[in-house]
Order: sequence, then structure tokens, then C-alpha cells
Amino acid sequence: MAIVTAKDITKTYSQGKVKVKALCGVDLMVDKGEFIAIAGPSGSGKTTLLNIIGGLDLPDSGSVMVDNKKFSDMNQAGLASLRLHKIGFVFQAFNLIPVLSAVENVEYVMLLQGVPKIERHKRAKTILNDVGLKGKYNSRPAELSGGQQQRVAVARAIVSGPAIVLADEPTANLDSKTGKDLVLMMKKMNKEKMVTFIFSTHDSMVMDYAGRLVTIRDGLIVNDEIK
Repeated sequence: MAIVTAKDITKTYSQGKVKVKALCGVDLMVDKGEFIAIAGPSGSGKTTLLNIIGGLDLPDSGSVMVDNKKFSDMNQAGLASLRLHKIGFVFQAFNLIPVLSAVENVEYVMLLQGVPKIERHKRAKTILNDVGLKGKYNSRPAELSGGQQQRVAVARAIVSGPAIVLADEPTANLDSKTGKDLVLMMKKMNKEKMVTFIFSTHDSMVMDYAGRLVTIRDGLIVNDEIK
């Protein structure tokens, strides 16, 4: 069953007087439970595609559907609600809130969703245990290593049970061992909780662990391989 359907996606950006074609008619379908990497060099369009799937950016043409909801049928409030309830995000730069503890960072999305305090605190602690951060509940981001911060970010992304998690270069700021540990942890969650993960990456290690590798170059998908 398709959880993501993107059809004939185009996107052009203006850089001064120059028009840059980021995506040139991309089709992508992702089934529930996949662990997929979108790979390509810098400027290939992979992050643009991820942002469009996540509703953070809109295509110039084409259609996007996530969890049977078509983006073109929704206004900005509807898109914001979809992102809040159906899509988890993991960014290269972690994007944790510095003044909040690990458990508070994980709780934040559930706070926006209106989950009661006792319930969200319980779920946040459980997911932090799952990602190997038991005992770090009250640590603020500055007190955690890069790998630990990214684990908090992953916990925050999946704690509310989204339809998909979009991870944009999640290992880029980590050393190779920490990056591998993080990917193995996400792979475990993919298998145990059937969380659908879509990565953008140029990290060969992430590509090796992906169940499906989509290669994008110059705004076009040039290869789509089930591994």
C-alpha cells in the first residue's frame, strides 16, 4: 500500500536572474514500511524532493499524496496539520530546542498535538529508552554528544506514530561509527514498529542499509533499485 505518491513533480528556483531546475518531472511511490534512501550529489534535487514530500515546499507542477491525502486539496492549515500528525522530520542540524531537556524536546510535538501531560511524558521516556538514552531525560542538547542529539531528534520524529519519517542527511554531522549506530537503530525501529523511513543522503553507509535505493541526478530519477 502506497504511503507516498509523487507524480511528475517539477520545481524551479530563481538565483538572481538565473533559473535553476531542481526537479524535472519526478515520479516516486513509497509503500508503508519501506526503508528507502534517495541518493545523489549535492544539487541533484534530493533535499528538494524530500521537502516537497514533507509539505515544507510546494512543487511548481505535479501532485503529492501522503497517507491518502492530496496536498492540492489542502490549504496551509491543512498542510500544517498533516505535517504535525502524519510526518516526522529528522534534520542534518538536529534542530533541537536548546533550552529544553531531551524529554521536553521529544514531548514538544505531542504538546502541539494536545496529548495530555502525563501521557506525553510517559511516551517520551519510553521512546528515549528505545533509542538508547535512558538516564539522559533531563540533559539539554549542549550536554549531549552529536550522536545523542540526533537520537533525540529521531525519538521526537517517531514518538507520535507518524505515517512517515523524512530524514535529510541525518548522518552528515556524525562520525562514521555514530552514524552507523544511528542508522542501525532506525532500521530496528523500521522493522519492529513498521515506521516508514525516507532518507536523503550521499553517505554510502546509509545507502548500504537501505532496502531500496533511488538515485537522483540533475533533477531526475536515474535509478530505482530494490536491494
